Amino acid sequence: MPSPADDRRYMAAAIALSGRGRGLSTPNPNVGCLIVKASPDGGRHIVGRGWTQKGGRPHAEAQALEQAMDRARGATAYVTLEPCFHLSPRGPRCADLMARAGVARVVIALRDPDPRTDGQGAAWLRDRGIAVEMGLMAQEAAGAMAGFVLRQTLGRPHVTLKLGVSIDGRIALKDGASRWITGPDARAHAHMERARHDAILVGGGTLRADAPRLDVRLRGLEDRSPRRLLLSRKDAPKGWDRIGAPEEIAALQRVDHLLVEGGAETAAVFLRADLVDRLMLYRAPIIVGAGLAGIGDIGLAELAQAHGRWRMTDVRALGVDRLEVYERVRSA
Repeated sequence: MPSPADDRRYMAAAIALSGRGRGLSTPNPNVGCLIVKASPDGGRHIVGRGWTQKGGRPHAEAQALEQAMDRARGATAYVTLEPCFHLSPRGPRCADLMARAGVARVVIALRDPDPRTDGQGAAWLRDRGIAVEMGLMAQEAAGAMAGFVLRQTLGRPHVTLKLGVSIDGRIALKDGASRWITGPDARAHAHMERARHDAILVGGGTLRADAPRLDVRLRGLEDRSPRRLLLSRKDAPKGWDRIGAPEEIAALQRVDHLLVEGGAETAAVFLRADLVDRLMLYRAPIIVGAGLAGIGDIGLAELAQAHGRWRMTDVRALGVDRLEVYERVRSA
């Protein structure tokens, strides 16, 4: 039997694998799975690994089991989300696949909030004599699949607001000139974030001022450019889709991770609607002075309302710039 430390190490690896499917697997969750087999000499080896593929199939478990083949018998499977139980014309149930493969133990991070599974996958495995443990690193797994979890629980995508600002919180000079606030390392990181999202949104002012391409310009990831959305009352140009209000993101099809890139008024309306779940500030070591503010009026009546709403989760240097990541603090 592996130690608790081993279980955490393998689950952390499965969660890392799940990130490879983010921005590609929607409408299915981006799941990661490892199959680990004990060897006669007492060691343990990864014999199968998988993550949900583009468009949602194959599932992570199916991919890992196919790689493991007969080595899956008697092995332990580490999976970031409860194996699916519902029937689908697109493929077999993962709970059934695991039972037929003969795995001896399944360690699950997060119970599936989808009512079509929601505990039934784990029960199916237990009924077939497979040891099942659920809840290991559930919070970390939920964070890696934030879009799927929010879609299931709140009925909308997970929203990240990205801002490139100066030390004094400006996004441009008074005349609107904004290229470039941040340096190449920060811009490359921002393009990686684009590749991890299903769609990217700007407002009409940004479209008119900057004519942004909103694509991914990283070698090898060009095909992961997200769908382009415009927040506007006017028609969207060719190749774009329009929404008229932030609340309309709930109706977007195949969008579980949404990146909002600007500008100041678009940022403000999403914050006023309390639809921002994650805030990414790329802060450049420059002072602009009388330039354009990064965020417009968010309707704050008193300063006390601003406290306790955001929690810093990451900070790092990106070349000369600094990235600060905050998550919205919400009641359970």
